[in-house]
Amino acid sequence: MANRLAHETSPYLLQHKDNPVDWYAWGEEALSRAREEDRPILLSIGYSACHWCHVMERESFEDPETAALMNARFVCIKLDREERPDLDAIYMEACQAMTGAGGWPLNVFLTPDQVPFHAGTYFPPESRMGMPGWRAVLEAVADAWDQRRDEIRAGGARIAERLSGGALLAASQEPMDPRSLDAAVAGLRSQYDRAHGGFGGAPKFPPASALEFLLRRGETEMASHTLRAMASGGMYDQVGGGFARYSVDPYWLVPHFEKMLYDNALLARAYLHGWQVTGEPLFRRVCEETLDWALREMRGPEGGFFSALDADSEGVEGKFYVWTVDEMREALAGEPDADEAIAWFGATDRGNFEGRNIPVRGPGSPERLDDWRRRLYEVRTQRVWPGLDDKRLTSWNALMVSALADAGAVLECSDYLDAARACADFVLRDLRDAEGRLLRTWKDGRAKLNAYLEDHAFLLEALLTLYEATFEPRWFTEARALADTMIERFGDDEKGGFFETSSDHERLLARRKDLEDHPTPSGNAGAAYGLLRLAALTGEHDYEARAVSVLRLLHELAPRHPQAFGHLLQALDFHLSPVKEVALVGDDLRPLERVVRGAFRPHVVLAASSGHANGVPLLEGRSPIDGRPAAYVCEHFACKAPVTTPDELEQLLA
Repeated sequence: MANRLAHETSPYLLQHKDNPVDWYAWGEEALSRAREEDRPILLSIGYSACHWCHVMERESFEDPETAALMNARFVCIKLDREERPDLDAIYMEACQAMTGAGGWPLNVFLTPDQVPFHAGTYFPPESRMGMPGWRAVLEAVADAWDQRRDEIRAGGARIAERLSGGALLAASQEPMDPRSLDAAVAGLRSQYDRAHGGFGGAPKFPPASALEFLLRRGETEMASHTLRAMASGGMYDQVGGGFARYSVDPYWLVPHFEKMLYDNALLARAYLHGWQVTGEPLFRRVCEETLDWALREMRGPEGGFFSALDADSEGVEGKFYVWTVDEMREALAGEPDADEAIAWFGATDRGNFEGRNIPVRGPGSPERLDDWRRRLYEVRTQRVWPGLDDKRLTSWNALMVSALADAGAVLECSDYLDAARACADFVLRDLRDAEGRLLRTWKDGRAKLNAYLEDHAFLLEALLTLYEATFEPRWFTEARALADTMIERFGDDEKGGFFETSSDHERLLARRKDLEDHPTPSGNAGAAYGLLRLAALTGEHDYEARAVSVLRLLHELAPRHPQAFGHLLQALDFHLSPVKEVALVGDDLRPLERVVRGAFRPHVVLAASSGHANGVPLLEGRSPIDGRPAAYVCEHFACKAPVTTPDELEQLLA
């Protein structure tokens, strides 16, 4: 018989609906029971594409005896970290403080007042390889609660104060020094893997935000090498496009096979900008293949994008993506150059992954590469697909809107622009409550959970990018209204920056500030960058001041830890650099527009119209010159004489 999770919409929670564990979703029903019975809470956190979450479920949560023990001694709560990043962040920080490590599944034991007192990640059913068995952990924690309850509670206040983290950080009054950006570049260089690209050793995660920062600082060698290396290994799906979550080795060869929407949105944009800077065809190809994969496999009929594809199919990690030589030869039957194709993809009888082959990229770009990929893809679609997490998250969809809009404008691809419009329309229409409040998640026609800072911040950036890509004023209007809401509900008037949760959010153990990049950019970095761009388009000081309040919290810390603050460093670079505000006015703006988009110009904001301001302050008072389309290039709304030719505009932007 199904448990309470059968009524949830989260695919991760639904994966556990048939467990014999008496799971609750997070909410007052579970919390009240814990308080009334003075029983500890077992909070188990994961996400649908998490391989080791699946393993622990099969080994422990599906076992009747283990489930009986959990039910007898604890109030058991299952949580989707992607739906509730606020709770995940609190208890992941607690786990890292207690154990020195973190990850998912995350299993945390709480007092009835939500204070953590024991934590860990994956536990095997029985003790092995230095890891305690799950049943032994359950018994030990339950006994500790029975015997040392008062002692456990006594440490709660100290833990809660520590978990407030960045919310206690005070703003620095030191001047912001452009040289700190050079220090950040030097920090990345010191961590750079000169042999294989990227930073540090295994596991190796795709550093999209750090690469964007390097590109805007003119550091093309590290960025290009890393982009090239990631695109050549097995972490990139050489058959279907799109990137896996990370590489388990330093070579970008063996991926952790799940595909996340956010990674692919961020990486598509990094490859687009890499192509703009270097002109390297591979970078454009990977950008397009990644976006095409998202449109083909990750888009719902309403225009929103799914969250993730699982690592596992048929209970085996990576089975969907790997090949034997014989399987590839059969798929390529009839191709005169099948052996050439197999060799180019790096396949051997021995294999490079558990006796099978993860395709990699060979040298050059063979004439029939597209044909080879199409044949392999068609055969692969007949396999059992990995599980799909089909919930739509506001922040992740916003990242994809930014990628599609940016690529659509630069590559002049109407399909990408149309997809960006449709997704933005979906978020603004279906991820709002009856009062117009932004919500976090949508599935099967149901939207729920108040949106977080990252949802507002990434959507602000997306709407501004979509405006700059289409010049449709409705996106600018929505962006401005969203910014005002974000400031009102999330802003910290005392210490600066923004809280992760709104002022009327459910009361939790701590009200945190999302300061560091994790898999996605931090909410505060997104808020700062979006508000700086909005300030440049409007000339309104309050937007800039709110952004600067974020930068003052972090401008000394971020350059010392550039991998953790890649997006914040982009915002800091924008603030410390001369920003050009470009207004295009007239009927046929394409020649002038192409000048602006023909290079990577991270220090430019762009507005355009046929001659009406349409509520965009940068356009006010601008008009064509003698009936010809004109470009106004300004800094802090002080404009140079307008120009009418592409060559003149190019000179002003140089």
